[in-house]
Amino acid sequence: QVQLVESGGGLVQAGDSLRLSCAASGRTSVTSAMGWFRQAPGKERDFVAYINWSGSKIYYADSVKGRFTISKDNAKTTVYLQMNTLKPEDTAVYFCAATSRALFMTTQSWYDYWGQGTQVTVSS
Repeated sequence: QVQLVESGGGLVQAGDSLRLSCAASGRTSVTSAMGWFRQAPGKERDFVAYINWSGSKIYYADSVKGRFTISKDNAKTTVYLQMNTLKPEDTAVYFCAATSRALFMTTQSWYDYWGQGTQVTVSS
């Protein structure tokens, strides 16, 4: 099993920055990549960003390109999401997820393990 714990969420104003962290523990060796998703109230959970553990593959949703940066530590234990120039529409619960599959996919079912989420609220 793999456990994921997100942290770093909070209440900020439009234009501010936040950095989310996702700490992975357990059998992280079975995972090949990590993703960030978000879910706004009354909406579906959407893909935000993806990184494989080698760092050779990074993808972003169009809505966050140029503002968000995903990164990882070398120990394969923590993934980060640096969020700059935040907008009210970025308000959501942010989840990290891990997949054991090598291919990049944005669908939730592709990911085997999920964290509990961290709330990000951006006021205008």
